[in-house]
Amino acid sequence: MANSVTVRVPAKINLQLAVGPPRPDGYHDLVTVFHAISLADEITVTPARADSVETSGEGADAVPAGRDNLALKAVAALRAVCALRGTDMPEYAGIAVTIRKRIPVAAGLAGGSADAAGTLVACNELWQAGLTPGELCEISAGIGSDVAFSVLGGTAVGRGRGERLTAALVPPVKYHWVLAFADGALPTPKVYGTLDRLRGDDQVPAPELSSQLMSALRAGEPGEVGPALTNDLAEPAIAMFPALRKTLDAGLELGALGAMVSGSGPTCFFLARDADHATDLAAALPGAGVCRAVATATGPVPGATIVRGRSAAPGKDGH
Repeated sequence: MANSVTVRVPAKINLQLAVGPPRPDGYHDLVTVFHAISLADEITVTPARADSVETSGEGADAVPAGRDNLALKAVAALRAVCALRGTDMPEYAGIAVTIRKRIPVAAGLAGGSADAAGTLVACNELWQAGLTPGELCEISAGIGSDVAFSVLGGTAVGRGRGERLTAALVPPVKYHWVLAFADGALPTPKVYGTLDRLRGDDQVPAPELSSQLMSALRAGEPGEVGPALTNDLAEPAIAMFPALRKTLDAGLELGALGAMVSGSGPTCFFLARDADHATDLAAALPGAGVCRAVATATGPVPGATIVRGRSAAPGKDGH
């Protein structure tokens, strides 16, 4: 059995996020098009006497270290499934989780969900539990809405709370993205609450998949994908964080093919024509004074992937 397993797991952006009315359980029915990008966290799991989590890197101080940490919830959820299945567990079934963050916290990029997904995949490997990606996705649904997508990656359509996934049948086109990170955070529940208040008593239709976006993705043309980006949470995110409007406008003025708030924000993302254009955008945005930092990324990329441990490809360390 491996002494430790390291998994790289990507951030996500939402190319579409359509939000229905509130459900009795407090959630909203969604239709979303997830897209995994190359900005990623690394999760390492090591046997220990008791569960623990240690976080370093981007926004580490804002990551909970106790029971509210999604990675520790993932450990507990997988351990419970292993117990039901009669999986032979090591003498020390505790897990020390080490998270190296590059995905900002509370930024609309599913960083916490990514860390939970990476932990599931890593522990499944460490314990040699033998669960399939589909089975890990079933466990994911009880941890968080975006965790299942972080397991699978790529481009996928999410329904329900986002946990019911269908892979998008699109050609293998590489898209070039620029992310503009805001100086602040937006808690997801508050953004949804603001959306509900802005809608008031209006009749909200059931969310539907954007035919314009799916046609653009099937065509594989960035110039068609950019104008098709939509997000029902953009308006409430901007209402709570008005500077985001200036950020989006700046990216479009600099030639971005499309601009949108990611998830519940406050990260904004821009679609570039190609790698050189992405580099130019990333260089120009900070000078416009509309964000605290930028990053370039490509997508789609695979979901949680073992880079060190039993199943990592020989000679590969993920770099």
